[in-house]
Amino acid sequence: MNRRLLLAVCALAFLGVLSGCLGIGTGPIPAEEIDSEPAESYEWTNDRSTHITIQENTKFRTIITVNDSSIQLFRNDGFGGTNPLSISAVRYRYPGGEIITGTEIRERGGEIRQTQAETIIELPSDAPDETGKIAFTSGGSRKRFSLPTYADGSYEIILPPNRRIDIPVFGTASPGGYETEIDTEDRLHLQWANIDESTEIVSVRFYLQRDLYVFGGIAAFVLLVGLGGLLRYRQQIQRLRAQRTEMGLEVETDDDDEFDDGPPPGMG
Repeated sequence: MNRRLLLAVCALAFLGVLSGCLGIGTGPIPAEEIDSEPAESYEWTNDRSTHITIQENTKFRTIITVNDSSIQLFRNDGFGGTNPLSISAVRYRYPGGEIITGTEIRERGGEIRQTQAETIIELPSDAPDETGKIAFTSGGSRKRFSLPTYADGSYEIILPPNRRIDIPVFGTASPGGYETEIDTEDRLHLQWANIDESTEIVSVRFYLQRDLYVFGGIAAFVLLVGLGGLLRYRQQIQRLRAQRTEMGLEVETDDDDEFDDGPPPGMG
């Protein structure tokens, strides 16, 4: 009985963790995370409402123009709910150009915290009504980027060098209606003039250009192996036919000739 009770308690605890009922991971985000340095400087001078740079290590840097006193960051969990977006290297840029760290945001009346469903960044109390910009770093997957649209307006996503989306089987971007350009560092820029609240997610699937050569080589190898196998099969069939003919086991007859004695009498 005690063993059954222990198993029941463990099962309830496990379900509690899964559902977030225990509140694990919620509360203020540690200062060492929000004050950490980004891999490269944030591109504050861009004129996009949301500007995203995907790095080689699958992390991405995001700058969002904020028109409210706070912003909520999350990912969809696939079951109709959301999970908080893990962030680091948080910065806020005042319209006048001053940039402060995550800790300084807190010192000026703001907050950066996680709940069970989202990460909340509250701007400093002295943030003006004029739009400022919030920046943070987060993580993604190796060849796919997907993120909810936290703000309306123009978007730009910059892929790592030598990545492309041209071949539909391996690359695509959603929503449509974007423009592309390649910069001097061989980075592909995807630009949307306007994404409104009707678009829930922006996503990009991309590939490394040299992967095409690998896929092409594999496809050519498989094709050659297949052709070689087919040729070998035909040769074996022909050899077997020749052997049967030599042994007198294969006599071809024409059924039409066998029963064709010419035309009926008087018709010849």
